[in-house]
Amino acid sequence: MKTFHNPEHTRHVGQHEMFRGKLVACHEVPARLDHVLAELQRRPLGPLLTPDLTSAPASTALDAALARVHSADYLAFLAGAWAEWVAMDPANAHQDALPSVWPLPHRHGFRTDRLPSNFAARLGAYSFDSGSPLTAGTWVAARAGAACALAATQAVLAGERSAFALTRPPGHHAGPDFFGGYCFINNAAVAAQALRDGGVSRVAVLDVDYHHGNGTQTIFYERADVLTVSLHGDPATEYPFFLGHADERGAGAGEGCNLNLPLPRGTGLATWRAALDSALQAVADFGAQALVVPLGLDTFAGDPISGFTLHSADYLGIGAALAGAGLPTVFTFEGGYAVDEVGVNAVNVLQGFQHAAAP
Repeated sequence: MKTFHNPEHTRHVGQHEMFRGKLVACHEVPARLDHVLAELQRRPLGPLLTPDLTSAPASTALDAALARVHSADYLAFLAGAWAEWVAMDPANAHQDALPSVWPLPHRHGFRTDRLPSNFAARLGAYSFDSGSPLTAGTWVAARAGAACALAATQAVLAGERSAFALTRPPGHHAGPDFFGGYCFINNAAVAAQALRDGGVSRVAVLDVDYHHGNGTQTIFYERADVLTVSLHGDPATEYPFFLGHADERGAGAGEGCNLNLPLPRGTGLATWRAALDSALQAVADFGAQALVVPLGLDTFAGDPISGFTLHSADYLGIGAALAGAGLPTVFTFEGGYAVDEVGVNAVNVLQGFQHAAAP
């Protein structure tokens, strides 16, 4: 299995996130990726590669891939956000940008069709939480991460059974024109769309992160060519709260092409695996020809911001179950905040997949 890892990920290092009225140390840290990379070096599954970030053709292809899943105004905002933040006050160069005001476009007549020129207002308009610090290197890191997702997808389109995009910041909470949940560019959506553009007629995204993939759902919610499936903590009690309910089935042409499997806090392996079986059956019923797996490892019992009770050994079987779908598969690295264990857990999934997929 080829792994494409992000050489720019350390450019994104948040100082703090807002959590229930307090500024706390960020859970999403560079060590997350470093532990996975170290484990892949200890237990090699295939070559460790970095995507091309310098050539003009690669850069043009990456920009085109980003534009297929995110709005032009949102991408322009991210690209220029740090410069605008510092322009507001030179002292801002020493602190992260966190939003503090938001419109409510579906309630009380708040307008988003005419965005203010004030940067702080637009920062809020493009975000849905105050826990995702935007830093000097966020855009560079997120863009390079999308390059990993695109390179992994191109490898699968070229005939690889699977490939892994090892990158941070993660992506599955980022929507067409919003960031949040530590996510700025939706790497899984980039992969799914690139599979479609590469000639795959029907693509499934199966999100196994503890937190609902609200951004991915939003991007594909009205489409019939991409099935989105997510098993996650029940949004009645778990972040991101405002999407992820079982009655969200898609809309318009996408009616029936979204499946949410919310599970209660405290869920253990047996119940979680039953939900995974239901998810994989939905993928088979859809007739998917390729699979994207947003690989969140925050289902682990020791995760500090989640609530399921899976253990490290369980992830080997999860990887094998995913391989049982029999589909070319792109993995994108998402959550997992028990930092010391995230490397073992991630590589267990990939190893379980690779062993089960071997001829």
